[in-house]
Amino acid sequence: MSYRWPTAISMTSTLPKFAALSNAGAPASTELQRVALVIQYLGTHFHGWQRQPQHRTVQEEIERAIASVLQCPVTLHGAGRTDSGVHAAAQVAHFDAITVIPPHRWRDILNTRLPGDVLIRASASVEQTWHARFSASWRRYRYTLYTDPCPNLFVRPFSWHYYRASLDESLIQAALQPMLGRHHLAAFHRAGSSRAHSWVEVQVAECIRRGSLIQIEIQASGFLYGMVRLLVGMLVEVASQERSLSNFTEIWTDQHREKVKYAAPPQGLCLLRVGYPDFPFPQEVWYDTLPKLVFG
Repeated sequence: MSYRWPTAISMTSTLPKFAALSNAGAPASTELQRVALVIQYLGTHFHGWQRQPQHRTVQEEIERAIASVLQCPVTLHGAGRTDSGVHAAAQVAHFDAITVIPPHRWRDILNTRLPGDVLIRASASVEQTWHARFSASWRRYRYTLYTDPCPNLFVRPFSWHYYRASLDESLIQAALQPMLGRHHLAAFHRAGSSRAHSWVEVQVAECIRRGSLIQIEIQASGFLYGMVRLLVGMLVEVASQERSLSNFTEIWTDQHREKVKYAAPPQGLCLLRVGYPDFPFPQEVWYDTLPKLVFG
């Protein structure tokens, strides 16, 4: 039996309510709108972002909620495709609709129709030329490792519990430093992607330890399919001194994909945010929405 979060009570008669709204008191005109959304989801019970037959996905859940309002199918375009089990603190997407509903109202309308593990933080109107994926200039991910031997229920859904060996976060930072800039990262590219090349511009790459928690953050122009999890899997080998820094660097610079064997578990990964040259949302809505875990 597949797991389902409870769905909130749906609003009724939404469209007739908005049909009566206009500045002059007369019915508003119906026109094509492009609506952007900032989205959060817990990836635990999703089979990733992208719509797939026979699997529960974030895209499909939101498309279903929008269609229940418009009474017609709609396609939601996301800024990126997260894997099964991966979370998002501020994913971005857009859809087109012929409707009189003010764009800023879509947040509240959809949140009454969505299950408890997905949430719309904001909605806004954007130009028809704006695209959630192609207009983005960067994406940022965070991976969290929990290194205390004692398991913790409140950390487990959002981290990789790694305690088999001591991890040196300074080695992770040293391994990441040469990756800054534009590189061919085919070594960290899983099979099954439709992307034509493996060039990535890495803009930020940092590792921070907070007690028993190690957090790796990477910001890039775009990410290859499975890139962050494959990368973290190898960084842990470096941090535990199972693999040397020079060997790690040689593998990705020489594009030895066959030597990258293991991907880090999905639950430790979260899409933090997506950046745009022209974004219709205030910073507090999308920039720092994932709490940093701290023990105390």
